[in-house]
Amino acid sequence: MNLKRTRHETPNTDIFLDRELSQLGFNRRVLAQAEDNTIPLLERLRYLCIVSNNVDEFFEVRVASLLAQSSINGKLADNPALVESLNRISVECHALVDQQYEILNNEVLPALSAKGVHLIRHNDRSEAQRAWVKAYFDREVRPLLTPIGLDPAHPFPQVVNKSLNFIISLSGKDAFGRGTAIAIVRAPRVLPRIIRLPDASSKNGYSFCLLSSVIHAHIGDLFAGREVLAYSQFRLTRDSDLWVDEDEVKNLRQALKGELQSRQFGAAVRLEVAKNCPPELAQILLDQFALDHSRLYPVNGPVNMVRLSELLALVDLPNLRFAPFFPGVPKIGHDAGIFSSLKKQDVLLHHPFQSFQIVVDFIRAAAADPDVLAIKQTIYRTGMNSDLMEALIAAAHIGKEVTVIVELKARFDEEANINWADKLEQAGAQVVYGVVGLKTHAKLALVIRREGRSLKFYAHLGTGNYHLTTTKLYTDFGLLTARPELAVEVNEVFIHLTSLTKPKKLSNIWLAPFGLQNQIIKAIRNEAKIARGGRPGRIIAKINALVDESVIRALYAASREGVKIDLIVRGACSLKPGVPGLSENIRVRSIIGRFLEHSRIYYFRNDLEHDVYLASADWMTRNLFRRIEVAFPVLDLALKRRVINEGLSPYLKDNTNAWELESSGHYQRRKPRAKQQPFSAQQYLMQLLGSPTTDTTQ
Repeated sequence: MNLKRTRHETPNTDIFLDRELSQLGFNRRVLAQAEDNTIPLLERLRYLCIVSNNVDEFFEVRVASLLAQSSINGKLADNPALVESLNRISVECHALVDQQYEILNNEVLPALSAKGVHLIRHNDRSEAQRAWVKAYFDREVRPLLTPIGLDPAHPFPQVVNKSLNFIISLSGKDAFGRGTAIAIVRAPRVLPRIIRLPDASSKNGYSFCLLSSVIHAHIGDLFAGREVLAYSQFRLTRDSDLWVDEDEVKNLRQALKGELQSRQFGAAVRLEVAKNCPPELAQILLDQFALDHSRLYPVNGPVNMVRLSELLALVDLPNLRFAPFFPGVPKIGHDAGIFSSLKKQDVLLHHPFQSFQIVVDFIRAAAADPDVLAIKQTIYRTGMNSDLMEALIAAAHIGKEVTVIVELKARFDEEANINWADKLEQAGAQVVYGVVGLKTHAKLALVIRREGRSLKFYAHLGTGNYHLTTTKLYTDFGLLTARPELAVEVNEVFIHLTSLTKPKKLSNIWLAPFGLQNQIIKAIRNEAKIARGGRPGRIIAKINALVDESVIRALYAASREGVKIDLIVRGACSLKPGVPGLSENIRVRSIIGRFLEHSRIYYFRNDLEHDVYLASADWMTRNLFRRIEVAFPVLDLALKRRVINEGLSPYLKDNTNAWELESSGHYQRRKPRAKQQPFSAQQYLMQLLGSPTTDTTQ
């Protein structure tokens, strides 16, 4: 395993905001959705679970990366800046987690109970419910439990990342007359975490209990003849990045297969215990996992809150959810007709407000069309089940030239991508794993079709993944085009990625790591030059994160020249807006709503040329230098106006789901002013682009 990490740069706090704290601020904004009593209750619970999942990943990746610096560069105490950063993160994370459980216990669960959805603790169960739980424990749970009494022959068992476990303190002696005082029990992962109680009826609503509660209630049954003095559930979060030395391995796919299991047992970074966990038991766990007290998180509820998301699938109460939304379906030909349509005009798709099915149909049509000779596609995230991947496999089976660039190191999707790579190769497709040391994050598909005596290129370029589930939840743009100036350049990108040769000079597409950052900075500086000449300079960018210092410095310089800059940044933002003499012409806002904002749009006024680029890349150093990314221009004037009118203007107008960043790093939620009508960008786009059958009242 390669322990090399990207060096953590301590930002200049005078002109940059802390990236980690900014990322945690994003989760604060998501948590505010769980507090919003105008949002349906089950959706509020979903937001709580999203925050839990995000915080898990934050520890698995960001905190793990910071802690790894000490193991590489010496003792943690030798790096005061790193210690200070970790301490700030710890304070913020503890406050965030405490707020999560306060919202769960004091707002969401009581409100759900009032609507007939009850999560019943042991002390609140009826006699009939207790009897049923006891029978369930004896029948379904106890046979799968393996209590481990700790002694020299039974050392502390391996604890899997994010698994539910219990530590138990026992009195007396074991069956062999020894005083083994501590035992560990791991909850089986195969069992559901939410269990519906059988006496629920339409009159009583839904009654549930947690698996952790079932085990708590009967944990004494596991230790006959001994008294349980104290116990607590606990959950350990581990470093989950996969690291392989790509210069050494001969087969990246095989190497990653071997590393997937090690993810479960990486270095410990956080310990969650029940709030009433005795201090001596917590200390045993901290010592076992070599964690200091700042890594301990006592929580007032289930340690694995993210598993409460199972409740969402078990409750059929439509009034507790967002009203169903049905995306619009643009009119475009199917089968071979789709290619005739694209020869006439480009097609712009705005997901999830418009259906992603058209992209699937595009690949399916290519797979079935006898005139299509080749299909090329990049895959970063696609999921375990994918009609699109099945279409590529079908095309390979019938002899078409199918080339798929699969990013094996797409974090937390490695297993799914490895499985698809296996299936594609078995079908006869050429599978390439991108470029050593770089992740292939570009979203590209290309179809090459014989038409008469020539070959015609058709391309799909997007800002989001070819993942059929997230296309219904994330906002993204996609462009279907037969324009040679774009489609031919897409082919050049594929040739570069498969051959590893130096890419040809591209006239339209900006490609990372071969100049994307330079092109962005060049466009920013051009606006500054225009402003110096006395003409209006204007920049609008919609991205997920802004942390690249060179880009930020260019934006500061443009602001000082008088360029008006609006940045719509969903997550981490290291730029300080509104600082006199530095960034008084820059505004930063974040939109948090029903859908996850994911599209990347770069707009430069450029003396009324109105340059509009859609991109796979955020303005982060990793995207600009350590990934294969593309930004592509929208050339059709009508579609360019659509991107501005759908992807930028509504988000700048939003006064319902918008948060504005202050120079201090804090966000303030925008609210409608007096006599101002509430306006939600996402709500507007649902009404503008969605199916007429959609109810958008929620």
